[in-house]
Amino acid sequence: MSGVPRLLLAIGDPNGIGPEIAVKAVAELGTAAPVVVGDRHVVEPYAARAGLTLREAAPGATAAPGVCDLVDVGALAPSELAVGEVSAAAGAATIAYASAAIRLAVGGGYTGVVACPHSETAVHRAGIYFAGYPPLIAELTGTRADQVFLMLVGGGMRIAHVTLHERLAGSLARLTPELVIEAGLALHRTLLAMGVTHPRIGVFGINPHAGEGGLFGEDDSRVTEPAVAALRDRGVRVDGPTGADILLGGDRDADAYLAMYHDQGHIPIKTLAGRTAAAVTIGAGAPFASVGHGPAFNIAGQGIADPSAVLAALRLLAPTPQEALR
Repeated sequence: MSGVPRLLLAIGDPNGIGPEIAVKAVAELGTAAPVVVGDRHVVEPYAARAGLTLREAAPGATAAPGVCDLVDVGALAPSELAVGEVSAAAGAATIAYASAAIRLAVGGGYTGVVACPHSETAVHRAGIYFAGYPPLIAELTGTRADQVFLMLVGGGMRIAHVTLHERLAGSLARLTPELVIEAGLALHRTLLAMGVTHPRIGVFGINPHAGEGGLFGEDDSRVTEPAVAALRDRGVRVDGPTGADILLGGDRDADAYLAMYHDQGHIPIKTLAGRTAAAVTIGAGAPFASVGHGPAFNIAGQGIADPSAVLAALRLLAPTPQEALR
């Protein structure tokens, strides 16, 4: 039977809790369940424990209660599965699962991709350069890397990041008005797609108090101030640049915020939302979200992992405006 397009759910690191929470999400969502992308021998024990039957996935197939639709990637040999351990083989498989899901989403028939937690250590042990999902998604979708960004959602806030996983000195050196403009435009388009009809964006300054008129450096007068002016010229409703502490310590009435570097955006979201935060890659055209926590190797395979974050990420890609802020 043909149904509405569905999301894809990559299992993340097969040695971590990803396969478990993926199966738990499928069981909870029933007829709204995503299609799982991973290896059959990894997913099967968790599906059996949840009382789910594995079925080979086909585009257009309707989700059914008691069934877990699976795209079997064949990325990890059964002998290489080592639950609870960090391994190069699992790191390579993690990227293979995500890459397969992204290619399927770009090819049509699926509405987007959610990824369960990964281990950057495992990925790097596999000899794969990995600076988060945005660069990988840019490569797989043929999008310029400087047009793809990360947005965290949780605790009642959305915060996108102009720069991400790099040392702070490198991040500051790479900030330009053009890069801030690209991030602002990507965030604006994403908010519209999420059902926010007249998005309003608050822009964080680079330096404390956004430089305080040059008292704390010229970075904001050189980068964020002209970027904000250019965004306004393009019809984007944007406030700032303003010190992050001032914007977040006030009424927080913007629909989303634009942070200049990793910790500036991650700390407030993680403080408020903890492990329930979702990470969304924006700007690439293929909707992609991942959970805001790690693979929890210490509890992998024990049946006690909480699927709340992956459920939030799944809701995020097909949200009502209210669900988008969970």
